[in-house]
Amino acid sequence: MAALTLTRSLHFPPTPPLKTLKQHQQSKPKTITITATSLSGRKLAAAVIGGGPAGSSAAEALAAGGVETFLFERSPSTAKPCGGAIPLCMIDEFSIPLHLIDRHVTRMKIISPSNLTVDFGSKTLKSHEFIPMLRREVLDSFLRSRAQSNGAHFISGLVTDIEVPDFSSSKPYIIHHTINNRKHSLAVDLIVGADGANSRVAKIIDAGNYSCAIAFQERIKLPDDKMEYYHDLAEMYVGNDVSPDFYAWVFPKCDHVAVGTGTVCARQDIKVYQRGIRERVREKIKGGKVIKVEAHPIPEHPRPRRVRGRAALVGDAAGYVTKCSGEGIYFAAKSGRMCGEAIVKASEGGKKMVGEEDLKREYLREWDRKYMNTFRFLDLLQRVFYGSNVGREALVELCGDEYVQRMTFDSYLYKKLASGERWDDVKLALNTLGSFMRCKIVGREMEALKL
Repeated sequence: MAALTLTRSLHFPPTPPLKTLKQHQQSKPKTITITATSLSGRKLAAAVIGGGPAGSSAAEALAAGGVETFLFERSPSTAKPCGGAIPLCMIDEFSIPLHLIDRHVTRMKIISPSNLTVDFGSKTLKSHEFIPMLRREVLDSFLRSRAQSNGAHFISGLVTDIEVPDFSSSKPYIIHHTINNRKHSLAVDLIVGADGANSRVAKIIDAGNYSCAIAFQERIKLPDDKMEYYHDLAEMYVGNDVSPDFYAWVFPKCDHVAVGTGTVCARQDIKVYQRGIRERVREKIKGGKVIKVEAHPIPEHPRPRRVRGRAALVGDAAGYVTKCSGEGIYFAAKSGRMCGEAIVKASEGGKKMVGEEDLKREYLREWDRKYMNTFRFLDLLQRVFYGSNVGREALVELCGDEYVQRMTFDSYLYKKLASGERWDDVKLALNTLGSFMRCKIVGREMEALKL
């Protein structure tokens, strides 16, 4: 196949890593040659669109593995609204410095529609275990800086359009973007889409539609005595008043709490449900001052297509947010890293071109093999327990069982489906049926009281 000659409009200073490309210097354009397999005297070039945990982790893996990497982020000073909880295993796996952690949560309270409250974790967490809580703006900035220190070129700019070659060809993708209202273009061999639920990359590869929830969150600075109550405590509330298909939360941060909720089926009423959670926690946040209001779409399931041509989706763009728990940070970072490492492997350290089959084999199939059952299981739990107040009452009642708590923490903290004892699993199934029967009666009595 004949080689294609391209011109890049970006100039790269000779001293790596490049910290920012806010302004382009005038210089002789860089010419690259792209062939179907081997690369003539240059590295494989990749653009990562989106600088959150998914994009930064992908960029770090790519750059460290020998791929010339460009990390785009349109708004480095902001971050996606997020509860901020990460699993304990992520600290070691992703070398997260402990000073980034705002709170070590060792206690959780889960509150049912009838205000049945269950303490979750105070007896079942081991002495060294906790749920790390952090702020996304802090984590995202750290991960981007680390990607840069490994050689990724950071571009603080807005991607406005992507020219897509024929999916069977070896022609480059052209990334059109603006920096300080000036237009620029960049030619690359492949793209990693880490640009969130409304992903531009997903649109250009026709990744298919999917359902999106909306998360709404207020950050509230509390008086000292109120903040002390949440020192190591997080709360989850369920009920039709706070969400018809999810849960609401109060999560502690460094000097404030995040109070929020989410829903898929009633997104237009999200502010109604936010008023509902504020009402449920009224006395606990009394005297607090709202310092920030945030809202953002959250994907509800993996997209039908996550790889096409030489483009792959990771994180929210791929739909990697779990139902039931709404967790996304770990799966975003993990998918970005797995995708980056897969490209490095398939390209033999940035020396060879990669294609769609390489991405599917090295990234997508490995991801699905490792995590798809987790997503399906949590989808099932959400359908069973979040669809009605009866189910929610049963969920909270079951959460009082120490076996349920231990299994939950083993699965969440260490990111694996915990395997329990057969007899305990049988008892759990029977207890679940019993809880549904009792909670159905409780629900009828509550309705009768309302009448």
